Amino acid sequence: MRIIAGQFKGRKILEPTDKKTRPLKDLVKESIFNIINHSKKFDLNLKNSNVLDLFSGVGSFGLEALSREANNVIFVENYLVSLLILKKNVKNFKLEEKCKIIDADIFNDFNFKTLKKKINIIFLDPPFKEKNISLILTKIKEAEILDKKGIIIIHRNLKENELFPELNIVEEKKYGISKILFCKF
Repeated sequence: MRIIAGQFKGRKILEPTDKKTRPLKDLVKESIFNIINHSKKFDLNLKNSNVLDLFSGVGSFGLEALSREANNVIFVENYLVSLLILKKNVKNFKLEEKCKIIDADIFNDFNFKTLKKKINIIFLDPPFKEKNISLILTKIKEAEILDKKGIIIIHRNLKENELFPELNIVEEKKYGISKILFCKF
């Protein structure tokens, strides 16, 4: 796993050592950022944006965003193996000033209202087995943290037929066994 573009292009990201963590593949990550930068379906500027990386794992998405000049990233992760690697990755890239790492269970221990800033990009990459994504989306909507032009990017298993009635799916892309949904409220 590596950083694809920007300030840290080509630098390696420490990867998980277990099979419980499913890192975002470089090809998928590159495609997501190409869509963020070039899609005509939403008006978003990655440069200087505030990013919320939920179920962040080792931080691949958020670190890529920072490499491409995002203003800051809030990582939320509670799986200890991934959390330790995430902290090492942030330190290795010397990005402590631009990152906040929150060790919390997104479903039970995390209050989105505590963020106190508008978020431009929310990346939601829960385990594929997780079925209660609507609960998180409801909490995000109630907290009113997503900027008016902001987007929510959801990474799910291609076989899942989940419905997210609270969202407007602006664009959907399929890659191997996964799909990426670009959404707005």
